[in-house]
Amino acid sequence: MERTYIQKSERNAAAIILFLAACLAALLTGIMCWRVDAAVQADMQAHLAEEVLRFHVLANSDSDEDQALKLKVRDAVLEFLEENMPEMEDAADTKAWIRTNIDAIEEISRETVDAEGAEYPVSAAVTTCWFPDKSYGDVTFPAGNYEALRIEIGAAEGHNWWCVLYPGLCFLDTTNAVVPEEGKQKLKNVLTEEEYSRVTATSDFKIGWFFW
Repeated sequence: MERTYIQKSERNAAAIILFLAACLAALLTGIMCWRVDAAVQADMQAHLAEEVLRFHVLANSDSDEDQALKLKVRDAVLEFLEENMPEMEDAADTKAWIRTNIDAIEEISRETVDAEGAEYPVSAAVTTCWFPDKSYGDVTFPAGNYEALRIEIGAAEGHNWWCVLYPGLCFLDTTNAVVPEEGKQKLKNVLTEEEYSRVTATSDFKIGWFFW
């Protein structure tokens, strides 16, 4: 009887050891896969950052008036860019053109603010900013540093509006968040097949404006 009990205990102990070993192996495998995926994600983000120029407008505050003002500035700047910026072949040319015309962009933004009776200072610059993960229509941009045309209104403490100036991913339809096919095709052309699959893999939904 005692011998049988000892054998059963040994079998139970062996089963527990095997179970713990399997759990440890699964954990180590998961960690290795996570590290590999994180490295791939970081490389993709760095490559993507070289190929795009983002645009965001920061409101003075989250009051209804300041948020409405932010959208008026957005509209004025996008209208100026649509009328004056030539068709660009890559992000580098787009950034260069924006920098050359940054004074005009800032002036248009300031005139828009003044026309609404607000007395906020306005600044515009092409600068490197950190962005969290953001879904834009059917494209998702991973978190990281990106260059952007950044317009700050007043204290710039309110929610912002953003899009992508190059390739042209600014919404054609601001109600339904439709991303232009031409812009997506340009993005596809500068990314690897795997990278493009990753940035479009989580987007079976429609979204509105983005705030953070």
